[in-house]
Amino acid sequence: MIERYSTPEMTAVWSEERKLEVWREVEILVVEAWVRLGVAPHAAAIAARTSPEVDTAEWKEREEITRHDVAAFVDLLAESVGDGGEWIHYGLTSSDVLDTASGALLKESGELLLQAVEALFNTVKSKAFEHRAAPMIGRTHGIWAEPTSFGLKLANWAFELERDHGRLANAVDGVSFGKISGAVGTYAHTPPDVEAYVCDALGLSAEPASTQVIPRDRHAHFVSVIALIGSTIERFATEIRHLQRSEVGEAREPFGGGQKGSSSMPHKRNPIASENLTGVSRLLRGYASAALENVALWHERDISHSSVERVALPDATNLLHYSLRRMQRLVEHMIIDTDRMAENLESTMGLVYSQAVLLELIDTGMNRDAAYRIVQRNAMKTWDGSGTLQQNLATDSSVLLDEQTLAACFTSERALRNADIVFERLEATVLC
Repeated sequence: MIERYSTPEMTAVWSEERKLEVWREVEILVVEAWVRLGVAPHAAAIAARTSPEVDTAEWKEREEITRHDVAAFVDLLAESVGDGGEWIHYGLTSSDVLDTASGALLKESGELLLQAVEALFNTVKSKAFEHRAAPMIGRTHGIWAEPTSFGLKLANWAFELERDHGRLANAVDGVSFGKISGAVGTYAHTPPDVEAYVCDALGLSAEPASTQVIPRDRHAHFVSVIALIGSTIERFATEIRHLQRSEVGEAREPFGGGQKGSSSMPHKRNPIASENLTGVSRLLRGYASAALENVALWHERDISHSSVERVALPDATNLLHYSLRRMQRLVEHMIIDTDRMAENLESTMGLVYSQAVLLELIDTGMNRDAAYRIVQRNAMKTWDGSGTLQQNLATDSSVLLDEQTLAACFTSERALRNADIVFERLEATVLC
């Protein structure tokens, strides 16, 4: 992953130094398991545990000879252990180390992502309550619909993030698995007790039935959820981009004192963060597609998934972590123009209240289609620039509503009178 779209915390999880640390821990835990079973001498576990970390530069040099990264690592670790080094990698195949270590790293990265989703949820939730009473135009198909509030819009985002958090927690649990079951998963050379000891020490579950590898549906689910959260972020970003349009101007990204929106047009304040996050979400969906392709491996294994995962897993987790962090900052510092929202609402000339009038007419006993046609006819006059909808309806002899009843239809208070239930639900919502 390029540095521009990485975070220090997630980069550290997927660094080669961290990877070798976890590989070494898996190998040491296996030796300790053999000691517990009375197979290896106690001194072997002590020697393994006190051995130095494998140097990444030396590892890469050795791989130039072995043409096998795990074999190079095992050679160097065994050499550093000295007496007892023969117990390193005893009874194992490469995938026992790789997949178990990958499970540990995926768990670490998943926990970082869960924290970031929670932080964004809390920010969005707070902003929703802050702007719960800020009426604005609700739009469908990009066209004026009915009044809503900016707080309601944000509440909708918060509930989606709650669902994302639940999906991600499930997916993290789903990849937090290890396997120490040998070349084709038969436990022919390592009894299940070894696997149980290693996985328990790493906080992982033991894969109930592996081949030479952990089934890749687990990884596909994890990356697919990452892509789905990316789509959530894109939905928020798209909304911000629309609200920031010059003709709308209801919300906009923060703009720093020395910031430049364009190299040529000094007046520009572009929604660059939102556009950036929209692009990142496309990459995440691409990684989900690649992860799904990894599910169908040949027989007990091949390595067609390996090259994909070396790129996709670090990149997808890093990109999502970056996106969640950036969206949180954007929402936290977003400039909300409630005056412009009110102006835009007023500019609809009352058209956004058409359904309230329709229902009042129906309540008088009027046929629904007849009532619809009356309101529609007057709405079309308003669209064409002939007065407000309320004015047009007031002069229509077929509208059998008194002045007070008609006027009551044209208030945002009426439109939002039952919206408090959403905030009651949101108040009660916490992430587990």
